[in-house]
Formats: sequence, C-alpha cells, structure tokens
Amino acid sequence: MAGGGDSSENPVAINVVPMVDVIFCLCVFFMCSMKFKQVEGKFDAWLPKDKGFGEQVRKPAEIRIALYWDATRGVVRRQFGSRIADDDGELESLLRGARDDFSAQNRADAPVVLDADGRVPWKDVVGVLNICKKLEMEHIEFALGKPN
Repeated sequence: MAGGGDSSENPVAINVVPMVDVIFCLCVFFMCSMKFKQVEGKFDAWLPKDKGFGEQVRKPAEIRIALYWDATRGVVRRQFGSRIADDDGELESLLRGARDDFSAQNRADAPVVLDADGRVPWKDVVGVLNICKKLEMEHIEFALGKPN
C-alpha cells in the first residue's frame, strides 16, 4: 500500500484514484455548463411608454423651436427645424404652417418643444410662448439643454 505500514492499521483498502477522476469530471462539467450573469449592456430604464420608436421614425412627432444667442450680433437667433426665422412674425407663420400640417394628419396635440440656450433672455423665451398660446398650441415642453 501507499505510505507503508501493514494491513492491520488500514483494514479497508479504498482506491481514491477513480473517486478523484469522477470529482474532476464533475467539476469540469459544472464549469462548462455554468452561465455567467451579463450585467454589461443591460440598464434599468424607466422610459415613457407613449414615446419612442414607432411613428416617430416615419413622421415628426413634435414641433421643435431652438433659441440661440448670437454673441457677435447681440441678438437671439430663432430656429424652427432647419429654417432660421429672423423675427417673431416669421416664426409665427412657420408655426402656423406646422400646426396646420399636424392638424391635417389628425395630430393636433403634437407638443411644441422649446430648446433655449442658457444665454437667451427670458423675454424672448416668453415671446415664443406667447406666440404658441396665440396659435392655440397647448402642449408646450422645454428641452433639457446641455450642461454648463
């Protein structure tokens, strides 16, 4: 026997080699079949259910107005989509056309999203709000600007 000694000290002879082989095979089996939990790429998000993919991909779902401060001229630049309005009258005519287009698509409740730069004076922001109220656009939202 391994380790020496006589057989009277160890009356039951156990061959541990097959038992080690079985345990090794079980360890390999469980290591290969184990699935690791993937935490990367999964985020808990509580997003609104009524906004997102769907109709927004095909049609614009909002009327977006951007107000920027032009430091070189010292004036507010109004942008509706890709068009730049020089004054409130031009912006009002653009908004009226957009409202009519959304009404023709049976989406008169489309929100107006106002994205104003932090340097824009409040009187200009309120002026755009007054134009929206004048055109009976009731759903007005403010976009979150970039952090300073």
